[in-house]
Amino acid sequence: EAAGIVAAETACRVLMLTTFDLDDYVFEALRAGASGFLLKDVRRGDLVHAVRVVAAGESLLAPSVTRKLIAEFTSRSPAAKPLAAELGVLTARERETLRMIALGQSNAEIAATMVLSEHTVKSHVSNILTKLGVRDRVQAVIAAYEGRLVVPGRGQD
Repeated sequence: EAAGIVAAETACRVLMLTTFDLDDYVFEALRAGASGFLLKDVRRGDLVHAVRVVAAGESLLAPSVTRKLIAEFTSRSPAAKPLAAELGVLTARERETLRMIALGQSNAEIAATMVLSEHTVKSHVSNILTKLGVRDRVQAVIAAYEGRLVVPGRGQD
């Protein structure tokens, strides 16, 4: 169980692999601290890639899971919320980095877009996680959506 592994505060990362693409499983696994969630029909090469991504400290979700998360946020109150107070602790560069993470960009893509080294992007990501008090990129993305840094359906506006 993801919650038990994460609660043990080990260096382990959790990648859930399941047959079921049910909202309850997805949301429960992510809330428990899973860093990734894939369906068992994933191709072997994609699974190997996912294990490497999660082991490196990143997060990875099956496309259907990403769609469900976006749909969940989209279904919430349509009234625009002000930027979450927690996001106010981030520098402008960190907020821009978080926005790009929320849009699904990798560290390499963020570095190219912002004309930075990957090392600098990794530092920004580390600072974001620390300042927001979140454990991984998945939780940071959730904070970005909840804080309306990124609005579902708007793309890269």
